[in-house]
Amino acid sequence: MAESLVNLDGKVVAIVGASSGIGEATALLAARAGARVSAIDVDESKVRAVAVAAGSAAEGVGLDIRDSTAVEAAFAALRERRGGLDAVISTPSINVRKPILSYTDEELERVLAVNIGGNFNVLRAAGRILTKQGHGSIVLFSSIRSQVVEPGQSVYAATKAAIVQLVRTAAAEFAPVRVNAVAPGVVDTPLTAPIKANAEWYAAYAAKSALKRWARPEEIAAPTLFLASDAASYVTGTVLFVDGGWTAVDGRFTPPGI
Repeated sequence: MAESLVNLDGKVVAIVGASSGIGEATALLAARAGARVSAIDVDESKVRAVAVAAGSAAEGVGLDIRDSTAVEAAFAALRERRGGLDAVISTPSINVRKPILSYTDEELERVLAVNIGGNFNVLRAAGRILTKQGHGSIVLFSSIRSQVVEPGQSVYAATKAAIVQLVRTAAAEFAPVRVNAVAPGVVDTPLTAPIKANAEWYAAYAAKSALKRWARPEEIAAPTLFLASDAASYVTGTVLFVDGGWTAVDGRFTPPGI
């Protein structure tokens, strides 16, 4: 089992965006690996249900990460309530799929507010706590779109590239606290529902990776918890691509006869 590869026994792990998808899978796997999970999400009712599923050592907390004051207060209260904080994982992002020339100001602001602003708020609040205590791990979420793009994902791709630079800078500033990013490929989550609804589109995305399939949320959760755990004690400032080989084989061409 993946949870046997890392030791999170007794560690306080806060997982933002835990009401569904990768965040939910990470919260449940962290709990099975022994962590005291604080599952955090703007959808308080859903995240409380995830906390119940994670077990008696877990809690569900409602939080809008776009509100910097609320984020600071929530993390300070979490540390006080739980008696410490060892790792923070932030998964939230949104995407508006449309050409640049069709983007509205409101759509631009909405994507930036969550993907950059919200994750920056979490990074800063967690960093203040972890640097003061002198240890801990922070994991943010980038994407293959930080490296390879497609029409209709300009702002999303830009925000995921920005996450990489935030992580690298924080790794330099926060040490010995470790800061890393996970960059998934295509994952079966609510965020990718528009793709899954189109069979041709779904199959085309599957064919782009070396493994020729989509990832399950649990397959992203395990590498994420590796970075959060002491198993990755010498890993910081890095981006772990969990993409089934997508970026490795992007643009591949097999000549005839090979």
